[in-house]
Amino acid sequence: MEPLTAKQRQVLEFVAGRLAEHRPPSQREIADHFGLAQNAAYQLVGYLRKKGYLVETGGHRGLRLSREYLEERREPQGLPIIGRVAAGTPILAEENVEGYVSVEKLFGEGEGTFALRVAGDSMVDEGIMDGDLVVVKAGSTIEDGQIAVVLLDDEATVKRVFLQPDRIALKPANRRAGYKTRYVRQFDKDVRVLGRVVGCIRTSVK
Repeated sequence: MEPLTAKQRQVLEFVAGRLAEHRPPSQREIADHFGLAQNAAYQLVGYLRKKGYLVETGGHRGLRLSREYLEERREPQGLPIIGRVAAGTPILAEENVEGYVSVEKLFGEGEGTFALRVAGDSMVDEGIMDGDLVVVKAGSTIEDGQIAVVLLDDEATVKRVFLQPDRIALKPANRRAGYKTRYVRQFDKDVRVLGRVVGCIRTSVK
């Protein structure tokens, strides 16, 4: 849905509050509440209808929240995307928000996608730091050379995985620390590929 100006958001919240109390407001009441001329209130309501937030069901108090807006309110919007910075206004001013993004939209929805918190510094050269969250697409099949999560003796590890005829190589990425590539038998019952890493979320910046 289209973003709203600060005043449009205020009017929308006022209408939503009155509807929650089962007291639909008239446009005159909206004007009186905000100290506006009735024509200005009419224009604001018109913008909210045009942008899909309100619908008119007819009558003196016929304003209702749209189905699209009600569905949006039920779902987390995610983080605001700042499309531009208007001179002289705060960066998070409502008119600068061009949309919202969630983790699901970034990395794809669907069953079997999960996040895993990284412990250790063995993958820092790949940009995966201690404490980060890696987003994992679950599955036992990966392509040679992909970064994956592998379960070794009930302990999960994140490494770049290289497939060999009878074993897999788990290659770290930290040249300074000098970690060595580990080789494990591919079909060992204590070795299991949990899925490939499809993204990384930095949880803190130092």
